[in-house]
Amino acid sequence: MSYRIVIPARYASTRLPGKPLAMLAGKPMIEWVYQAGLKSAASEVVIATDDQRVLQVAEAFGAKVLMTSGQHVSGSDRIAECCNLLGWGDQQLVVNLQGDEPLMPPACLDQVASLLDQESTAGIASLYWPIADTAEFNDNHAVKVVCGEQQQALYFSRSPIPCGPVPNYRQANRHLGLYAYRNHELQALSQLQENALERQERLEQLRWLANGNQIRMAKAVEFIPPGVDSPEDLERADKALSEIQFKIQSKF
Repeated sequence: MSYRIVIPARYASTRLPGKPLAMLAGKPMIEWVYQAGLKSAASEVVIATDDQRVLQVAEAFGAKVLMTSGQHVSGSDRIAECCNLLGWGDQQLVVNLQGDEPLMPPACLDQVASLLDQESTAGIASLYWPIADTAEFNDNHAVKVVCGEQQQALYFSRSPIPCGPVPNYRQANRHLGLYAYRNHELQALSQLQENALERQERLEQLRWLANGNQIRMAKAVEFIPPGVDSPEDLERADKALSEIQFKIQSKF
């Protein structure tokens, strides 16, 4: 199996402007994400951005980086443009490593690519993790996924699902925003229009399901810490990465 990673990095984040360049344990966040990609089995890691500031910082630490349109509404659309600019083939496997995931385990990148490689009937693959407690189950920032008997995604929601007379978080799974695509499927998805479900839930993957596309799911081989969306998340990630650096330095 051969796959490539693209890291979409938008500077103008609504909740945390300039997020890719936020400093974590002495390095910009985008550098931590890039390093996670390099530790995987991917044959190439590319950063796709819409801002010269991100471009300059990424080039300074040696990354391969491309400028893309500032009009994209999703990371998937930005990755689709990147694939076109680089001339990748229709069957190329591409993993979307979001630019706010500095603690991404490299093993999960390999897993999601392998999952799609082994599934000929799906154009997209993604991962989930069991919900930890009732608070997470009820948290609108925690996206939940319900899967079918063949581990295909049936629905994604910010609401507590599955729901019944006595909602039970132990039956629920949190969707992890890590995707693998075949390039030809990604190009088709980028041409789809936003639909009502996507607007209501603010989840682009619902556009794919609504148009008959299958998303193959699996439980992640390792826990993936939440991404960075707020100042509190920045503080948490900074602490975690500082501790990792301290442990590494203590060995020498």
